[in-house]
Amino acid sequence: MFGRLRAWSRRHPRITDALWLVPFLLFSLQNVMSAGVGSTAWEGAGLDVWWFAGLGVLLFAPLFWLRERPLTVFTIISMTCFLQWLLGVQPLFFNVSVLIALYGVASRRSLRWAVGAGLVVELGLLLAFLQSPPSEAAFGAAFASASAFSGTVWMGGIYANTRRRYLEGLEERAERAERERDQQARLAAAAERARIARELHDVVAHNVSVMIVQADGANHVIGHDAEQARQAMQAVSATGRRALAEMRRMVGVLRDDGVQGEYAPQPSLSQLNELVAQVRASGLPVDLRVSGVPRELPEGEQLTVYRIVQEALTNTLKHGGPASRAWVEMEYGVRELLLRVTDDGRGASAPEREGGHGLVGMRERVAMFGGSLEARPEAGGGFRVVARLPIGAGAEQAA
Repeated sequence: MFGRLRAWSRRHPRITDALWLVPFLLFSLQNVMSAGVGSTAWEGAGLDVWWFAGLGVLLFAPLFWLRERPLTVFTIISMTCFLQWLLGVQPLFFNVSVLIALYGVASRRSLRWAVGAGLVVELGLLLAFLQSPPSEAAFGAAFASASAFSGTVWMGGIYANTRRRYLEGLEERAERAERERDQQARLAAAAERARIARELHDVVAHNVSVMIVQADGANHVIGHDAEQARQAMQAVSATGRRALAEMRRMVGVLRDDGVQGEYAPQPSLSQLNELVAQVRASGLPVDLRVSGVPRELPEGEQLTVYRIVQEALTNTLKHGGPASRAWVEMEYGVRELLLRVTDDGRGASAPEREGGHGLVGMRERVAMFGGSLEARPEAGGGFRVVARLPIGAGAEQAA
């Protein structure tokens, strides 16, 4: 309930101020008039009841703008109290408005302004006691009590100011943390989209390229070699099924309904021979050579090597031209794995190989493991892809 009232008061500050200022003003006027009618203090000042009513309104009316302009309101009320002192009118009940204005300055402005407002109030108290001093014995106690009361109001404003700034700091940090969390989520989503795009490109481009080559071969020999055409179409069918299985696996990874399924594992170096055999069956002669002492690689690096070979051979199928050949070389070193995929196809005469997602995806994959990749057409024809991946101690240093 109190939370709802506080929220309502924040939404309607004017109404909230009126709900306590107007009754307080009426009570102050009633108190002053009932205590001051016929008093010598009023007659000595040559003022009537309407002047005092106007003085009360002048002291309380600025408080309606205390939230927006605390310094201006405090200045107006302080000057009004000083004018009252110059006219020789003793302090009255509605002079408490100066303490309300003091609280507003202390709770809404910097400490420098709060100290200045507190000193002004102390000076006003001293002038008021000097104007009509009590007995000499009671002067010190009365002034100390009044100063202690105004100091309590001042300290209350300082505390409210500190607490408000603390809560604002907490809200700002919470908002900043939420923005950073959303930004991290967007970055993670972008990275995941890039990874999925690479996977889709590698799977779809390779398998579709193989299917196109096989279909073209079948179409070429269907008139005079039905058996070879049948084998080519069988290869198209098998390649399509593999592509569909990998597509289903990737779509299954994206499912978020909590249903667990069994999906094929990610390709690894153990399937590299199968990949080369598949490309050979598509009509592209490929030589695979492995040198050095084979090392056990993490699954991520194995997948990277597999995808680079797959993408490079797919590019040769698409752009190398007829009668081209390809060579895949893997060299295990002490600190790095050197992978070379070359062909003797059209090379520089196929500029489209420089663009697209394929080469970008290969570079991104290698960069994730601190490696490097170079892809360029050869001067005498053909295309070369060279990747270097750190392994063992080299991988630890790259991490």
